[in-house]
Amino acid sequence: MQNWQPSASIENLKKRAQIIAQIRDFFAARRVLEVETPLLSSATVTDVNLHSLKTHCKNLGDLYLQTSPEYAMKRLLAADSGSIYQICKAFRDDESGRLHNPEFTILEWYRVGFNHHQLMDEMDKLLQLILSGARATRYSYQEIFEKFLQVNPHKADIKVLQKCAHEHGIDVEVDDKDTWLQLLMSEIIEPKLKATVFVYDYPASQAALAKIRKAKFPVAERFEVYVDGIELANGFHELQDAREQRQRFLHDLKKREKLGYPKIPIDENFLASLEHGLPACAGVALGIDRLIMLALDANHIDQVIYNTKS
Repeated sequence: MQNWQPSASIENLKKRAQIIAQIRDFFAARRVLEVETPLLSSATVTDVNLHSLKTHCKNLGDLYLQTSPEYAMKRLLAADSGSIYQICKAFRDDESGRLHNPEFTILEWYRVGFNHHQLMDEMDKLLQLILSGARATRYSYQEIFEKFLQVNPHKADIKVLQKCAHEHGIDVEVDDKDTWLQLLMSEIIEPKLKATVFVYDYPASQAALAKIRKAKFPVAERFEVYVDGIELANGFHELQDAREQRQRFLHDLKKREKLGYPKIPIDENFLASLEHGLPACAGVALGIDRLIMLALDANHIDQVIYNTKS
């Protein structure tokens, strides 16, 4: 017989609804405005690690399903919305498995006047509320590499990183430093992270849409959040410079071309909003499905989402 039933139990779907209600109450208490933005756009992200799903509309041509509501929400910030949040669907042409589904629910919020440390403080409070856990532990990117691998990620060259990887059983051919760093993080460090851990101040080469702070080793003012080794969120002290952002997009496009990825259009509306003026702010995107998995002690994302595998 055809298996028509949702993958999650009704009991889990009820608990899911309660958690989402808690999240809305959390932001209402802080007077953060809930917003909705379009799921479809004529442009998409340039990040080589994110792959968009594309569709075609008879009257509008090719459109992309959003990988996150980031660009659209920043346009609202530039239009003087004040602090905002959104709970919505996002889509990525990604693997499917225990922690991944091409269609997923995302919580994204932006706090005007915050830096990434202030946003980490607020996120920590939200996670303590939903997961009933203790306060998070925090490490800089450099500290986490030195703690688990005895390597300074800012100073180490490719040969040092390759040697470190081989010592831990990772034997691949890579000619890019950031790829080595990401492999070491995902394969060796992340599985060792217990409870809730914030990692902040990433290498400047991994800035994405974050500000870069000048120092002996320039760092991107961004953070990632892990709970029991599961990556849960990614946040930025947001870049406001439209010219710098365009250069990063163009750099991404060159990398995409080198990798043989499809050509995609830059989001000119987003860049225009930066030109107009994005207020000083910090923002973060959190995977709701993974959060609910952790809250309900589930071991597969299908246990907390309506997924028919159709």
